[in-house]
Amino acid sequence: MVSIIIFSSSFMANIPLKEQIPGGKGLIDNQALLQRAGVALGMKVVDFGCGRKGHFALQAGKIVGPQGIVYAVDILRSALESLKTNAQIFGLSNIKPVWADLEIIGSTKIPQGSVDFVMINNLLFQVENKKAVLEHAIKLLKDGGKLLITDWKKQDSPLGPPKEQRIGQEQVKNLVLQIGLKLKDEWDAGPYHWALVFEK
Repeated sequence: MVSIIIFSSSFMANIPLKEQIPGGKGLIDNQALLQRAGVALGMKVVDFGCGRKGHFALQAGKIVGPQGIVYAVDILRSALESLKTNAQIFGLSNIKPVWADLEIIGSTKIPQGSVDFVMINNLLFQVENKKAVLEHAIKLLKDGGKLLITDWKKQDSPLGPPKEQRIGQEQVKNLVLQIGLKLKDEWDAGPYHWALVFEK
């Protein structure tokens, strides 16, 4: 016997959006991370490497509200389609999927100097040309805009990529400071992650 439960839209409307949107809190509290980093109502935000589930993009979409925009960027078109579906499920019309190769500056087709906030979460350890990805992000930012980078701590852990594939926060700080941004904040974003916020 198969049981089917149908939730009406009025029932879902009574559930707080924070609870509706998956956040992967066991590793990082995405909402707390983005709020501390400075994501706010009405902002234009870019999520580099949004992934299929789009946890960070969806939380950012909730925070910036209908007046804001979240450009969710990925090289996998299947990931963008999945995220688009999730955004519709959670009633977020401000999520804009964007295909790009982040190691090629300008491939996002987002105007340079037009966004308030760029986030690069759990991505740098995967890319070969880290400097190009960082420069790409910085070119999109307005003056005074912020760049959030989170990634895996360079230590052994039961989850995540092998230790030798991870990138340390000091290495990332040196790369970004060389490009010309200022470090504004840094903290442990969870048991396995670090977080850095820079300002243009």
